[in-house]
Amino acid sequence: MTRNRNVHTFIGCDSEYDAAKIVLFGAPFDATTSYRPGTRFASSAMRNESFGIETYSPYQDKDLLDLAVFDGGDLELPFGSPAKALEEIERYAAEVLGDGKLPCMIGGEHLVTLGAVRAAVKRYPGLHIIHFDAHADLREGYLGEDLSHASVIRRVWELTGDDTIYQFGIRSGDREEFLWGKEHVFTQRFDFTGLTETVQKLKGKPVYLTIDLDVLDPSVFPGTGTPEAGGVSFTQLLSAILAVAPLNIVGMDVNELCPVYDQSGVSTAVACKVLRELLLAVDSQAAE
Repeated sequence: MTRNRNVHTFIGCDSEYDAAKIVLFGAPFDATTSYRPGTRFASSAMRNESFGIETYSPYQDKDLLDLAVFDGGDLELPFGSPAKALEEIERYAAEVLGDGKLPCMIGGEHLVTLGAVRAAVKRYPGLHIIHFDAHADLREGYLGEDLSHASVIRRVWELTGDDTIYQFGIRSGDREEFLWGKEHVFTQRFDFTGLTETVQKLKGKPVYLTIDLDVLDPSVFPGTGTPEAGGVSFTQLLSAILAVAPLNIVGMDVNELCPVYDQSGVSTAVACKVLRELLLAVDSQAAE
């Protein structure tokens, strides 16, 4: 596999494809964003700003330079067609999975997760989802559209079924979402309480990890399309990532950075560090 037209890579992620264990790629899509658009610029902003951070993590005593990560660049996605965009994401993720590698996607709005999960669930029956987010994303649809970032986890549930989705940090959603969710998914409101028990439960099972960065408190991460008061700190999110990393992660993504809404660049820097820590945490397991 060759890199897409965007050949600028995230810091430390310039391995060749054949040697890589993890394949990073961008899904610059935000056509169904319901509040403030601009997440399509996240992957390019993160690549540019990643060179303002170090490859070394003092949190984990690991370095991206010791990893084998291939950054394939951004997919070319049709902004006017969610269905076609998801098809292209699924196609790319399926190719990565078929080559025995771990796909790591940079969104984009949260809807892009559905494309990657479609590929993962076909290759790994019995797939489970760990979902960090401020929003439940369990709506049946939004403004008459089934394919929406507000309904992405509901669409994922249609693929994986009951008792396969574990949500943490949720602090926003309409009443119907929470009522429906009680019957079909595990939802931990506001924080990561219960994550340790979930990790124990999911040992040995294939897991897709999706991180909506608005799980973070907006005082830490204001650059997002739908900011929600409350939320977790960076170190709390890092601890949650480290807790999940020993599982059999078969796919993952980081999404919903909207860099234009934080001109200070702090949100993009936070997103870069989240991605760095995620890659470092999961790589040691991918190597086994």
